Amino acid sequence: MPGREEFKREYLESIAETCSKPFAECSRMERYTALAAMIRECCSGVRAETLRRRAAAGEKIVYYFSMEFLVGRLLENYLIQLGIRDMTADILAELGEDLDALLECERDPGLGNGGLGRLAACYLDSLAAEDVPCVGMGLRYRYGLFRQRIRSGCQTEEPDDWLSDGYPWETAVPSEAVEVRFGGTVDRREENGRMVYELRDYRSVLATPYDVPILGYGAHAVNNLRLWRAGPVHKQLDLDAFNAGDYSRAQKANNDAEAITCLLYPDDNTPAGQQLRLQQEYFFVCAGLQSMLRTFRATHLSWDKLPERVAIHTNDTHPALCVPELMRLLMDGEGLSWEEAWDITCRTISYTNHTVMPEALEKWPVSLMRSLLPRQFQIIEEIDRRFRTELGARFPGNQQRVEEMAVIAGGKVRMAHLAIVGGYSVNGVAWLHTEILKNKELKNFYEIYPEKFNNKTNGITHRRWLISANPALAGFITEKIGNGCVSDTNQLEQLLSFADDEAVCARLAEIKHGNKVRLADYIRETCGVNVDANAIFNVQIKRLHAYKRQLLSILYAIVLYNELKQNPMLDIPSKVFIYGAKAYPSYRLAKATI
Repeated sequence: MPGREEFKREYLESIAETCSKPFAECSRMERYTALAAMIRECCSGVRAETLRRRAAAGEKIVYYFSMEFLVGRLLENYLIQLGIRDMTADILAELGEDLDALLECERDPGLGNGGLGRLAACYLDSLAAEDVPCVGMGLRYRYGLFRQRIRSGCQTEEPDDWLSDGYPWETAVPSEAVEVRFGGTVDRREENGRMVYELRDYRSVLATPYDVPILGYGAHAVNNLRLWRAGPVHKQLDLDAFNAGDYSRAQKANNDAEAITCLLYPDDNTPAGQQLRLQQEYFFVCAGLQSMLRTFRATHLSWDKLPERVAIHTNDTHPALCVPELMRLLMDGEGLSWEEAWDITCRTISYTNHTVMPEALEKWPVSLMRSLLPRQFQIIEEIDRRFRTELGARFPGNQQRVEEMAVIAGGKVRMAHLAIVGGYSVNGVAWLHTEILKNKELKNFYEIYPEKFNNKTNGITHRRWLISANPALAGFITEKIGNGCVSDTNQLEQLLSFADDEAVCARLAEIKHGNKVRLADYIRETCGVNVDANAIFNVQIKRLHAYKRQLLSILYAIVLYNELKQNPMLDIPSKVFIYGAKAYPSYRLAKATI
């Protein structure tokens, strides 16, 4: 990174290039945009060097497929990764600008909503910090879930138009756009002694990638988050309809294609909503795998080497279609036999399970899967047939066991079963979670595939959740044990030696209280409610769902309130209950909880 004076000079040059006027005349948003452009250019340089080094070393690449990447605001994170946050703040102060105010200009990208998305984002951060080659594969949603407003105690929803001012961290790569096909009819014929499958009368959608750099701590490596945007292969306009004044019908083909990446988690309570959800899932799987295969072909290695150079990870069941789609690409596209493609697929794909609730495991109607993805469904049927044969040999006469474990049963395709059967690894996100999967929910699979099951405890990247979120605490920690903990969290254990140090404990309490005062001030400014910073804060921030902890928490608050009503002299500590959560628009019980 450049030194202080060079950084200042480059920033002012960036201001001149992006705003075409002096710094003093720029708006705060313009100053933010110029700084973001400068940092993105720095990331581009590191990215180019990272790709060159890794290509020379022939390193294995992780492709992390997830419907959500809750990456949050990136500018401050990148300044921390580059080790220049404090220097940047000082330079801006010299110019008459406040870094914290500048950071507030950045929109939170509407690319995720809950823990699944944050897990994915933390993995990307850690993989880059550890210099593990990784490409995140996701969807570039035009609108996030929604912007929440609380009116008269009730949640109301507004569009989350997070792209209205553009997104400074993304770069469109139209040269690597790919075609994704839906519907149609599968023709089968024999050619040179093998069966050939060809799709006709399909509907095509163009998938265009937008790349976002993921900078690792210390700026030693940059990985890539590739987000796919849906659009028509060729822009279409029905002139007859347009000239007749039917403007919606005139643009229908374009709008239908763009709808696929219009909204994060569209309502799936209707058949049309279900179809759109499944389109989303296949769309980014198909596009992402085509992108991955393009990169692998450049190595000129034989296809049996794919598992040695590629790891495909599916975050929950949303990308489980990676199994039949990789099979399709290898068999129909590359001419491999079923046995060859299946061996490669099962050695390449892994799966993270996020829930122990059977009703939350994805199941798609056979009728929908067959009509929307006819060739993929044929492959799923064959996977199911072969798996049923295997189960029948293992458990002769036990048809109930076969039905419980089958990939297709009851008119539904069970996506979790597909992910387990077609991959080499299944993990939960906490030790207890994994044990429940092994001993209860997925016990049948664990008994026949014990080697596939393992645990990966859900962690967080402390550079965002400590250094960025709590700078006072982070500063005090590094003052006491040095800054080695920024890259090695194990060094935080050195704090245990201060457990009995009264001065240290008092300072920690002071920092905590200071943060509570800041939160109380924020609540007063944004909600018009005065809270006591000396009270116990009971905080729940997560997606609001009937089975999550907010419901228990608010019931506890109601119990305490009723006890106080019955006995006003009851001696209990002052408590403030604070909730930050969105309830899904059609989830009536969750909205009633709000």
